[in-house]
Amino acid sequence: MAVGAKTWDIRLQFLIESLILSLVGGGVGIILGVAGSKVLSMLAGWPAIVSPLSIFIAVGFSGLVGIFFGFYPAYKASLLNPIDALRYE
Repeated sequence: MAVGAKTWDIRLQFLIESLILSLVGGGVGIILGVAGSKVLSMLAGWPAIVSPLSIFIAVGFSGLVGIFFGFYPAYKASLLNPIDALRYE
């Protein structure tokens, strides 16, 4: 690559970005889900318990989804010529 980044560097950058975005989205979803279950529990009188294991599984699943769906864009970006990519931005 002319700019100095290797193909794997570009793939890794895209995968890390995808992972961070999915983990932030998963975190927001967990916060809203826990808050929603507490509100529903108070309004309806139903017991709602959110276990730490379910939170851990949700965060892990969110990260895996981010990595899985980040592979194709990372692959496509690593194949681009840097000059052509900058020209069309």
